[in-house]
Amino acid sequence: MSASPSASSRGSRTGVWLIGARGSVATTVVAGCAAVTAGLHPPTGMVTETPDFADAGLPALPSLVFGGHDTVDCPLPKRAEALAAGGVLPHGLPSAVGAELAAADREIRPGGPLPGDTRDEEELIAAFAADITDFGRRSGVERTVVVNVASTEPAPTGGALPASSLYAAAALRAGCPYVNFTPSTGLHHPALAAPAEASGLPHAGRDGKTGQTLLRSVLGPMFAQRALAVRAWSGTNLLGGGDGAALADPAAAAAKNAGKERVLADTLGAPVEGEVHIDDVPALGDWKTAWDHVAFDGFLGARMILQTTWQGCDSSLAAPLVLDLARLVARAHERGVSGPLGELGFFFKDPVGEGPSSLAEQYTELKRFAGRLRDDADAAPADGGGGDGDGAAGENGDAVAVRSDGRGVEGGAGR
Repeated sequence: MSASPSASSRGSRTGVWLIGARGSVATTVVAGCAAVTAGLHPPTGMVTETPDFADAGLPALPSLVFGGHDTVDCPLPKRAEALAAGGVLPHGLPSAVGAELAAADREIRPGGPLPGDTRDEEELIAAFAADITDFGRRSGVERTVVVNVASTEPAPTGGALPASSLYAAAALRAGCPYVNFTPSTGLHHPALAAPAEASGLPHAGRDGKTGQTLLRSVLGPMFAQRALAVRAWSGTNLLGGGDGAALADPAAAAAKNAGKERVLADTLGAPVEGEVHIDDVPALGDWKTAWDHVAFDGFLGARMILQTTWQGCDSSLAAPLVLDLARLVARAHERGVSGPLGELGFFFKDPVGEGPSSLAEQYTELKRFAGRLRDDADAAPADGGGGDGDGAAGENGDAVAVRSDGRGVEGGAGR
């Protein structure tokens, strides 16, 4: 059963601006949305297409319009063909949704900073925000949700804003809700805390929970609830593609593993021995294998072991969740919900805001959130729409400007 759009959403269009718009996840998002809209495939894996989210007023899939930033120039149709050749997309789908892929590709703008780029942070933020603003005006959308699906970057070591934070700052500047589906810093940079709060925009993240950590968020509470003492929990990931190459950098892998370890500590009540190793195996492409080895004690100290193997395609696991998040956050913005959306912790390894760590409890919170969105679903938007990119308004009505020197917010034109 599909979620039904409200009267306020019906007939309007919602922009989805993807950071990393020519990557595997983004390509699968665009192709998948087109395929489901055309009735070529069912919405398998889309939480928002289940009965619990019916009548929540979410934007309909045919109303989504895609654009984004990327630093590579491979056109989306070509990228989709490569994914189909690798078994990620169904055979024949790239040609069946070629028009939709080409339309999205025309809305992709150059990202950055690239080697040799002489623009400073303010110039980059302004340029990225202008791209998002222009997209909103050109496509006639009611609002645009910015979603980071780019490759994982290392944690920043100084005061400068990393690329993910430049894009996040641009989203604030453009007045757009923001989702960080990656472990990268994004809005978590200290310099963006005050601008994010002043913007009044809803935001969610970080690091999508698609495979190994999804399983851990289910098994961890099981051990805790059964009073079984976990002595060690170790894991190994084998993956290729762009993510594998990015995570071959030890600093990027450390950023990724932090979320995996946090889930275990939160669900078990304390850290346990063991590490997660990530190995880049280019031959695997977009496919991943994850092994977990759990050593635990039973009654009277009996030593026992649980081993799990997860084999899957990250792009296929992530894409439906990206669509879910874009729809939920767009509806939250329409309803006037602001700030960190802890209720969306179900989707993330390292959620913003407050909330439980167990997947079952997170799903309960998510359903409650859908209820909040459903209430008065046919009423007028609480915030008057927005998100057309003229600048996020702070409490005094001034546009939000972002500084990377730790001083946070200053009045600005939001250009």
